[in-house]
Amino acid sequence: MDQLSQILQNLSFKTDVFFSGTLCGVQHLGGSDSNKGHLHLLSSGVLTLIDEQGQKVTLEKPSLIFMPTPTKHQLIANELDPPKLVCVDINFHAGSSISLVNALPKLICLDIEKNGSLGKTANWLFEEAFSSEAGQNIIVNKLSDIFLVKILRYILKNGLVIQSMLVGMAHPKLSQVITAIHESPEAHWTVDTMAEKALMSRAKFAALFKETIGQAPSDYLTDLRIAIAQGLLKKDLPVSIVANKVGYEHGSALARVFKKKMGLSPKEWLLKFKK
Repeated sequence: MDQLSQILQNLSFKTDVFFSGTLCGVQHLGGSDSNKGHLHLLSSGVLTLIDEQGQKVTLEKPSLIFMPTPTKHQLIANELDPPKLVCVDINFHAGSSISLVNALPKLICLDIEKNGSLGKTANWLFEEAFSSEAGQNIIVNKLSDIFLVKILRYILKNGLVIQSMLVGMAHPKLSQVITAIHESPEAHWTVDTMAEKALMSRAKFAALFKETIGQAPSDYLTDLRIAIAQGLLKKDLPVSIVANKVGYEHGSALARVFKKKMGLSPKEWLLKFKK
């Protein structure tokens, strides 16, 4: 399995298209109570974005703006050439997703027409978003998921991630460990066994892992296990079975770690997710 697929299969994220059409006036997004990133796809017209740091971007051709973390910003429509766009909320759930999100640039702006694969998916999304065919909402949200994966592929391919699991997957020694952890998260992993897998001393491995990934090996493992547990909980598997599948002997052990990390028990989190 390739690097990105190994990571994405355990990521937990949800996209939701909240606007598609012609924008008028000024739209304020990403307030202090928001926990969502945003993806804006401009099909035509002129759009200006101003973020909370005062950075201003004006787009006059089909483009995408990707803001993976919650960022307060304004979308301003040009009165003479109103922008036609699709706006997507992105909710990266806690767990291993956070390591990736924190490593991404805060703002990515790309010309859709100059990126063939992204452009094809964007045009397909536009076609569905601006139509009134049966099943439109489902298709648009699924296409948004695909588009997000394509953006992450672009980021990896073009080296826009400085420190994260993606970089770790490209490291000749760390990649062996990360691959093994992702393939068998339920195994009895310790820093010692990880270091042995990397053919390194414990101290050297721990330092290299933290420097490259941005997390201690044990924290990375915990985040990964919780991310996988979230996916299994969504399938309505009992907590005890989920615990065994992600390396915990009892459901109570998983519940303890889960609540410490998420602030909620597995059952409380699942109820909140399904709302």
